[in-house]
Amino acid sequence: MSRHVAIVTDSTAYLPARTMERHGITAVPLTVVLGDRALEEGTEISTRALAQALQKRRPVTTSRPSPALFEETYRKVAESGATGIVSLHLSAELSGTYDAAVAAARQAPVPVRVVDTGMIAMALGFCALAAAQTAEAGATVDEAVAAAEKRAAGTSAYFYVDTLDYLRRGGRIGAAQALLGSALAVKPLLQLADGRIEPLEKVRTASKAIARLEEIAADRAAGAQVDVAVHHLAAPDRASALADRLRTRVSGLADLHVSEVGAVIGAHTGPGLLAVVISPR
Repeated sequence: MSRHVAIVTDSTAYLPARTMERHGITAVPLTVVLGDRALEEGTEISTRALAQALQKRRPVTTSRPSPALFEETYRKVAESGATGIVSLHLSAELSGTYDAAVAAARQAPVPVRVVDTGMIAMALGFCALAAAQTAEAGATVDEAVAAAEKRAAGTSAYFYVDTLDYLRRGGRIGAAQALLGSALAVKPLLQLADGRIEPLEKVRTASKAIARLEEIAADRAAGAQVDVAVHHLAAPDRASALADRLRTRVSGLADLHVSEVGAVIGAHTGPGLLAVVISPR
């Protein structure tokens, strides 16, 4: 049984399954509550089913993993040979996942460092990947945490939504409340700032908003070697086209991931979401 520092994250990191398997990253699932059914993200509810429920205006909420689920995960990871665990999670401003992990870490059989990355989606995924790659090189828990925190500090996430209604319903827009008065007249661009979803710009049409999203992403990526992720919900053609344009515009592009977000993030953004994560190496 190999001795190693293990990396745990949560299901909102949206790392490709093959990447997680290759680097030994474990994800703890969040839950989507659809009507009276609690469904684990990634295994029990598809993004297609989520999008259909939202379009029909069915009640959809999300919930964090329980501390007990984290305890079980930490125990299993320790049994696999881990001498320490780095547990990296989505912004505590947006979810109670971090708090549940902290509570469980006190009961873990090996030392656990729980980190609020302040990130979501592949912005979190890139942090987990950086920590895993550092751990694979024989790093300590502290060194793996430092790698994740360095990656988080340089990573930016920008996104377009067709409507702010889903974010408003879920109470996730914070200062973006300022956009609500004109939400019907504009297409909002948002950003992740200090772990919160904040307004970035107001643009008059969807096509102009997506063009502006591309411009912002390309400017942010200029002059560096970067990993990029393009996310969407029920908008694969938009995402593919944006990714193709970024491939030609970002000279320092290392890896580019295109994926549909899972049900938890999708529940708060709604169909039509288009997001770009820029993460310098």
